[in-house]
Amino acid sequence: MNTKKVIQRVVFITVTSAVCSGLLVLLVAAIGKRNKEHCKDYTIKINGARNNYFIGEKDVLKIVTAATNGKIKGAPIVNFNLRKLEQQLKDNAWIRSANLYFDNQSVLHVSVMEKEPIARIFTTGGRSFYIDSGATRMPLSAKMSARVPVFTNFPDKRFLSVKDSALLNDIRKTAWFILNDSFWMSQTEQIDITEHRTFEMIPTIGNHVVKLGNGDDIDKKFHRLLTFYEQVLSKTSFDKYNFIDVQFNGQVIGTKEKISKVDSVQLKRNIEKLLMEARQMQKDTTVRMPITANESAITEQMSANSMNAGKIGKRGLKN
Repeated sequence: MNTKKVIQRVVFITVTSAVCSGLLVLLVAAIGKRNKEHCKDYTIKINGARNNYFIGEKDVLKIVTAATNGKIKGAPIVNFNLRKLEQQLKDNAWIRSANLYFDNQSVLHVSVMEKEPIARIFTTGGRSFYIDSGATRMPLSAKMSARVPVFTNFPDKRFLSVKDSALLNDIRKTAWFILNDSFWMSQTEQIDITEHRTFEMIPTIGNHVVKLGNGDDIDKKFHRLLTFYEQVLSKTSFDKYNFIDVQFNGQVIGTKEKISKVDSVQLKRNIEKLLMEARQMQKDTTVRMPITANESAITEQMSANSMNAGKIGKRGLKN
C-alpha cells in the first residue's frame, strides 16, 4: 500500500510539473510574441458622473503621449508601462481613476473616470476652488464652470488644520444634499461661513438669512425649513423675518426686525411656484413624510405668537 501511494504521488507530481512547464512555455511564448507586436490603434473614453467633462480627449492623449515619448500608434507594445500610465493619469487633478489595456487586436484602450465637483468655495483671500465628493480640493477649469453650491469665507490657507478639514467635510455634506435636491439648488443663492465655522444660507427668493449651523443632520434642517416655508411664510410673506434659525433639533426660530418693503405679492407668487414645483418633483421621485396635525397646530400657534413677539419658536417638527 505504501509503495502504491508513493508511485501515485510521484506520477501526480510529474504530471503537474509537466503541465505547469507547458503553461509556462506557452506564457513566455505569448509574452514574447506580444512584445514584438506594435500598437495598431487606440481609443479614449471619458466618464463623468454628471457629464461635465472638465478634461477632454486631447488632455488624456497629451498625458499618454508624453509618457510614451510622443508616440502611441505604431509604438512597440513592450514600451507601454500600463501601470505607470494609469498612475500618471490619476495624478491629474480632474481624473479620479484610469484603466488601460491592450485587446487581442493590439488596440490600446484608455478609460478614465472624471472627478465630480460638488461645491465651489471662495476663501477669505479671494481665491476659489472646487471640492469633489471626497472633499478633495480641485482647481477651476478653463473649459467650463460647474453649477454647484457656492460657499464663501473659507480660511485662506495652503495647508489645512484639523478644524479646517472638519469644516471642509461639513461643506461636503451640505453641498451634496443641496446638489441632489433640485428645489434647494434653485433656492440657495450661496452659503456664507461665519466666524464660528457655521453656515448661513442666502436664499434666492426672500429677504432673510437661514442659520444652518454645521453640516450635521443637514437633511433634517432643510426639511424643517421647507415645512416652515410651506406652513408659515407661504401664507404671510418671505420678507417677514430677517433670520430663520433651523440649526437646533426640533425647532425653527424666526427673528423679526424692521425691513424695507419689496414687491411681496410677486415674491409670494415666485415662492409658491417654487414650492409647487418642489412638491411635484417629490411626487415623481420619492414620497415625503406628511405634516402631522400636531405640527400644523403648532405652526398656527407660532404664526399667532409672532404677531406680538419678535422671535418665535417652533417645537415638535419632525427632524
